Amino acid sequence: IETIVATAKVAFVSFLVSVSLLLLHLLFILHSIFNPNRALILWIEMAGGVIQQLLRRKLQSHSPNPLFVSSIITKNDGAGSTSSRSLKALALIGAGVSGLLGFATTASADESEHGLASPSYPWPHEGILSSYDHASIRRGHQVYTQVCASCHSMSLISYRDLVGVAYTEGEVKAMAAEIEVEDGPNDEGEMFTRPGKLSDRFPQPYANESAARFANGGAYPPDLSLVTKARHNGQNYVFALLTGYRDPPAGVVIREGLHYNPYFPGGAIAMPKMLNDGAVEYEDGTPATESQMGKDVVSFLSWAAEPEMEERKLMGFKWIFVLSLALLQAAYYRRLRWSILKSRKLVLDVVN
Repeated sequence: IETIVATAKVAFVSFLVSVSLLLLHLLFILHSIFNPNRALILWIEMAGGVIQQLLRRKLQSHSPNPLFVSSIITKNDGAGSTSSRSLKALALIGAGVSGLLGFATTASADESEHGLASPSYPWPHEGILSSYDHASIRRGHQVYTQVCASCHSMSLISYRDLVGVAYTEGEVKAMAAEIEVEDGPNDEGEMFTRPGKLSDRFPQPYANESAARFANGGAYPPDLSLVTKARHNGQNYVFALLTGYRDPPAGVVIREGLHYNPYFPGGAIAMPKMLNDGAVEYEDGTPATESQMGKDVVSFLSWAAEPEMEERKLMGFKWIFVLSLALLQAAYYRRLRWSILKSRKLVLDVVN
């Protein structure tokens, strides 16, 4: 009887923990919807944590030996076994509710810290036999030049890298000649400016990091040369970030100068929404929708991060072909040459 009473106390305390957490979560949700006062919300969260710790200590102080309890309960029968099963079911329900609420709290905190997980998109160049869409790379370079290049640099890309990928050599030379590059010193020891050429890198929007931060309210626009490899789930993340701007939900306050984007860590980003329908006019007449521009610029950035991808895949298939021939030769040698030696028997004629 004492064991059953102790088990009932354990189940009741666990049930109180579950109900308290459920009420606190409901109160937090309702308050965040109808009254976005962050101070009171934080007070509710702290109160919930204190109550949870107190109930947990109370539960531990009243918990008997679990092995002893289980051995005693299994020996009961009749009304005792029925009551023990009810108490065990109540305890399991309470533990399950607590686990679900704890998991939801952890998931929401992780989402707030690291950003919403990016969806997976079917990029045409991800397959084993797939290659880049070079028309999309050309459109993406146009989007970068007209939309992104005013703030973001691509310091690892030269104009000559575009030859044969998205433009002809003549087009790239004309494109490079439009910029002015500081060069020198000349024979007199002075620096001078000249038109750009194929070997020059893409121009930098700012002279240094301090100038970039000053022009962007303290935020530093990252270099985009390797951005699809430098971010987790790179291509999907960049596309989701560019197309994921929306109004902040109830209870979320974004300070002035920032914009709400759930895919960015913390949810507040200094970069405003840049991809709007019709922001650029494609040379080939493709409709410049938000998703189309996002796809094209991500294709361009993916190529910039891995320009050797197509050559690497081709080299891989060449090696597979060569190794397949070597495997066939090894199988032939083993079957028709080595098998004869392996199955050979030696007969010793021992002469006494």
